[in-house]
Amino acid sequence: MSTIQDLLEYQKVDGELRRIEQELASSDARKRMLQAKSFIKTAESRIAAQDNRAMEIKKIRDDLIARVEETSRAIAEFADIDEIVEGGGDVSFYKKNAQQLTERLRALKGELSRLLAEIESLSAEYKKMMEQGKQMNKQYKEYAERFKEVQASRAAEIADVNARLEEIGRRIPPEILERYKQKRRERIFPVLVPLAGDMCVCGMDFPLAQRGKLAGGGVIECENCHRFIYKA
Repeated sequence: MSTIQDLLEYQKVDGELRRIEQELASSDARKRMLQAKSFIKTAESRIAAQDNRAMEIKKIRDDLIARVEETSRAIAEFADIDEIVEGGGDVSFYKKNAQQLTERLRALKGELSRLLAEIESLSAEYKKMMEQGKQMNKQYKEYAERFKEVQASRAAEIADVNARLEEIGRRIPPEILERYKQKRRERIFPVLVPLAGDMCVCGMDFPLAQRGKLAGGGVIECENCHRFIYKA
């Protein structure tokens, strides 16, 4: 039996393994497991971002509180304005300063109020995300176990196919078999296809000189889809 015939037989059996793999990949247990895993990953990223924002808010809050206290002390100094005026102070100057300080204090308190509202919103979102994360962690573990059961239910079938592949693989030159397996890992299937006229199944044209390499059971590789091409 020629190498091409061996490869075609290997590929036929490999197709059975691929079908099982696709059925496992499309199982409800695996889909739900991956959905939960994706949510957990996204949640972890969002929680980390919230933690960073919380630290930023704390710094801003501390700064605002310090500025409010400083402004409040400055305003308190005008409590004795009557004595200052009696001592010859400029009334309009002190009134203007007092007004500016009062407006600044009002603005600072407004900023602080908005910041506190953001803190409350962030806290509520954080608690919600943590609760959802717990639920998804539970779901992930549950469906991961179910998927293991699904895999176990096909284990004997997979072992049988792999045993047949190993037996056929012994008849194929190691370097050719390794190249086949590499393409399979790259999700190329079928790996070996017949020449269709003067083209590959993907539509790639082959010049006459390249097609000549197919004589006598040779193979060429498509530059477009990277499949092995043989002449039937």
